[in-house]
Amino acid sequence: MPVTGSSYETILYERSDDHVATITLNRPEVLNAFDRTMCEEMRAAWKRVKDDPLVHAVVLRAAGERAFCAGLDTKQPYGQPDDVWNHEDPGELLSPKWQQVWKPVVCAVHGICTAGAFYFVNEADIVICSDDATFFDSHVTYGLVSALEPVGLMRKVGLAETLRMALSGNDERVTAETALRMSLVTEVVAREQLWARAHEIAAGIARKPTSATQGTVRAIWESLDRPYRAAMQQGLIYTRVGNPIGQAEVAARGADRPEPRSR
Repeated sequence: MPVTGSSYETILYERSDDHVATITLNRPEVLNAFDRTMCEEMRAAWKRVKDDPLVHAVVLRAAGERAFCAGLDTKQPYGQPDDVWNHEDPGELLSPKWQQVWKPVVCAVHGICTAGAFYFVNEADIVICSDDATFFDSHVTYGLVSALEPVGLMRKVGLAETLRMALSGNDERVTAETALRMSLVTEVVAREQLWARAHEIAAGIARKPTSATQGTVRAIWESLDRPYRAAMQQGLIYTRVGNPIGQAEVAARGADRPEPRSR
């Protein structure tokens, strides 16, 4: 039976029998913009994912028809400590990687995806979108420096595309087709297929030994912060830690390999 969590105000949480946790941003009345409460609840949800051995993969999606996420809710005070040196980036709470969660995350984007929404997109392992999705960075249009989200975005789409998005503000919308071309997403589907397809991808990942998938995610992401040779050495350590566990799990359950599909 699916396990649901009803103690959240701004998100929905569910764990299905196929070892997939689904987190749904649930503030559609404000285009799923995040406030302090959502940030705190996302941090709690990532901890829940990390601590639950029955969760092997995650789908991150959003409620409503118009938007995946419009970034920070500027109509609500986020609240920072009086001491400026204790100020925090909201992205630290939204990010599975900041929270040391290495279970694979599949992000399903529809509608508007702008500004702080890239905290979610940048930290996902696989991003797919519906054909109505549009991506843009609104910061400079409102006189704000776009300095945080582009750092993660560059790792996905490169310097040239990142600069164009960051400097164009609201003037240009990256369509789903263009997002696929620039590798911001890896697949575009019809809107009515988006959630099912995201779950299908996550469930396929969840069928693999979680020791192998978590080790893979961690090795690849941590390599981005290391020189090439150091990254290779770190990766070798992870294979020695994770491979015996994952191989033993595969051997214990026998052959269980669905037919591969083309992408």
